[in-house]
Amino acid sequence: MTIRQRQELEERARLSSFAALSAESAGRAHPISEDDMRTCYQRDRDRIIHCKSFRRLKYKTQVFLSPMGDHYRTRLTHTLEVAQVARTLARCLRLNEDLTEAIALGHDLGHTPFGHIGESALNHLMPGGFKHNIQSLRMAERLENEGKGLNLCKETLDGIRNHSGQDEPATLEGWCVRRADRIAYINHDIDDAIRGGILKPFELPRRCLSVLGETHGERINTMIVDIVSHSTDRPFVDMSEEVRQASDELREFLFAYVYHDEWRKKEEERCHYIISALFEHYLAHPEQLPAEYLEIVYTEGPERAACDFVGCMTDRYAIDQFTALFIPNAFDKK
Repeated sequence: MTIRQRQELEERARLSSFAALSAESAGRAHPISEDDMRTCYQRDRDRIIHCKSFRRLKYKTQVFLSPMGDHYRTRLTHTLEVAQVARTLARCLRLNEDLTEAIALGHDLGHTPFGHIGESALNHLMPGGFKHNIQSLRMAERLENEGKGLNLCKETLDGIRNHSGQDEPATLEGWCVRRADRIAYINHDIDDAIRGGILKPFELPRRCLSVLGETHGERINTMIVDIVSHSTDRPFVDMSEEVRQASDELREFLFAYVYHDEWRKKEEERCHYIISALFEHYLAHPEQLPAEYLEIVYTEGPERAACDFVGCMTDRYAIDQFTALFIPNAFDKK
């Protein structure tokens, strides 16, 4: 018996009847031989961690654009916090931690430079719109590995696609990530906003704090404990009505006073301009795209290729490309 087979037997004995078992995966688009040591979901996690789009997350905005402090979240640290919360939920609910972790680590692979500002810009520019969860799926299926994709399991892809948006995950592991994503960003965005002087602790809505807790750690703990208490041995992953209402109210507060507040307007306009200018440039000059995107020009059109290229950029690479294309160099006659 291989190590993988032993792990698969342990899953059957230990996990909930609602868990996604590795041995019962619906498989991959392109079948591969089994690994002697790792289950299929462990291999998905490893493929995501070692891919280029995962490494780029460290230079992509979470909320604050080009923060000077070392302790503000990036898209990478957000992803790691989501994975930690999601794995805790999966472990307590006796779900598959490996599948949960793979989904969590891959859920934002398709996020744009400048966070949701970049997503909004590409949504206006692309025929048919642009959503980061759909782009994360495209990253895993099409763009990574020089156009071959990561060839992930169908359950992993489903969780990545449906971590946000109207469609729901097919597995409870996917639901763990969907819940963890909101738990993570609500709490760490408050933490960053307070660190940046955008919010003062006394400005947070008191009713929410009375339910969820006064500190960052207390609020996360309350949400996790509530989900586990409410969802154990049940075919869903959800909060109680009281905690859900308090969490939703806190999220609405963030949208009003952090995400859409006046202090962001000028920076948003600049970022929107950079994304729009880059997209329009590569749409007009597709021959300047890197080689792997030229195939997309011919198979799916220049809009799709320009969107994929710009969407893959980090914040600093987008600014560097904009500078190289549109800012004249200083004249220095020798």
